[in-house]
Amino acid sequence: MAKQTQQWVLPTYARLDLNLVKGQGSYVWDESGKPYLDFATGIAVCSLGHCHPALVKALQEQSEQLWHVSNLYHTSPQAELAQLISQKVVGIEGKTFFSNSGAEANEGLIKLARNYGDIKPQLSGANQGQKRHHIITLNESFHGRTNGALAATGQDKIQAGCMPLLSSFSYADLNDLASVEALIREDTVAVMLEPIQGESGIQPATAEFLRGVEALCKQHDLLLLLDEVQCGVGRCGEWSAWQAIAPDVVPDAISWAKGLGGGVPIGAFWVNNRNGLSEVLGAGKHGSTYGGNPLVCSVALAVINTIDAQNILKNVNECSSKIMATINSWNSPKIKQVRGLGLMIGIELDPQVNVIEAVKELMQAGLLTVMAGNNTMRLLPPLNLSEAELKEALHHLESFFS
Repeated sequence: MAKQTQQWVLPTYARLDLNLVKGQGSYVWDESGKPYLDFATGIAVCSLGHCHPALVKALQEQSEQLWHVSNLYHTSPQAELAQLISQKVVGIEGKTFFSNSGAEANEGLIKLARNYGDIKPQLSGANQGQKRHHIITLNESFHGRTNGALAATGQDKIQAGCMPLLSSFSYADLNDLASVEALIREDTVAVMLEPIQGESGIQPATAEFLRGVEALCKQHDLLLLLDEVQCGVGRCGEWSAWQAIAPDVVPDAISWAKGLGGGVPIGAFWVNNRNGLSEVLGAGKHGSTYGGNPLVCSVALAVINTIDAQNILKNVNECSSKIMATINSWNSPKIKQVRGLGLMIGIELDPQVNVIEAVKELMQAGLLTVMAGNNTMRLLPPLNLSEAELKEALHHLESFFS
C-alpha cells in the first residue's frame, strides 16, 4: 500500500508506515489485523471514536432520504444544526454558515471581518472614512492552508513557497497583550486567535489574555474572532474552548470543523447577532456548494446530541485530570512539560528525545499519537474514552517514559 501511495498520491504528507483498514470505538486495525488504541482520532476529528452507533444511524437514515440539494433551498438538518450551535455550543444568539473544512470556515471569518471593515470604516482621525482590512493574528498560530487562512497563520515554515500572501495581516505573541495592542492601526478590523494553539504544540491562551484582547476589541471597535477548529465542540471539557478558559468573554464569531462532524467533512462559522453583525454577509456575499448538506448536518446533530445526552463533557474533564496527574507523577526525565485542557493534551519532550521516533515507538506498541510543534506529542483521544482504555493508554505511555 505504501508503494502504491507513493506512486499515485502527491507527497504532501510525511506518512507513517501504517495502513489502517477498520475502526470501531476507540480502536483502529491495520491490514494484518493488529489493533491500535487511537489517541490521534484523525487529529481531533473522530470525537466519539470510530463508527459510533448514533452517528452510523444518523448517516444511514439521512442517506435514504436526501443527500444534497443547493443552498438555494431550505433543509431541516441544516436549520436544526444552526439552532443547536447557537443555543447549546455557544449559548449566545447568532447565525451560522456551513462549509466543508476548518480552512474554509476560517476563510469565512476573514471575509466577515473584511466586509465589516468595508461598511464600518475608520470613524475619526486624519484618515476618517478609511475602510479597514488589517487583521491581527498570532505567531505560531495555524488557521489552514488555503490562501487567506495561510496568510493568517503565523508560521514561516507553513507559508514558505506561497508568496506573495494575502496582505494586511500582522502577528502578535500568544499571552502577550502588549504585543497585540502595539499592532493596532487605524485600518485594523479584527483580532483572530485560537484559544488553544494546537499545531504549535498545545499552547493555551490565559484567561487574562483573552479578556484583555476582548477589552482592546471593544475599545477600538474590532471583531474578536476565535478559531476553535481543533479545540472546540467539547474537546476542552466545555462546549466551546474559550468557555473553559474565560467564560465571561463574548466573541463576535467562531469557527469549527474537525470534531463537529465526528468524521464527516463539515466546517462552520457562527456570527454573533449583536449590532447587526450576523447580517453583514448577506445574499450573494458568501457561498458553498456542498456546505451544510443534509448528510453531514444530520451526523453533526448526532455528535452534539450524543455528547449532551451522555454527559460526555464530564467524562472529558475526569479523564483529563487523570491523564495529567498520572503523567506528571512519573517525573520522567524524558518529559519537559505537560499542558493542555480537556482531552487536548501536549507532552513536550526533553530535547534529547525525538518526538517522531517517540510517536513511531508508541505506534509499534499499539498506541497512536500525533506530533506537533516544539518536539511535542499530542494526545487527542475520543471524548467518550472509557476507564479501561484510559488505563491501557497510560500503560503504553508509562512503558515509554520510564
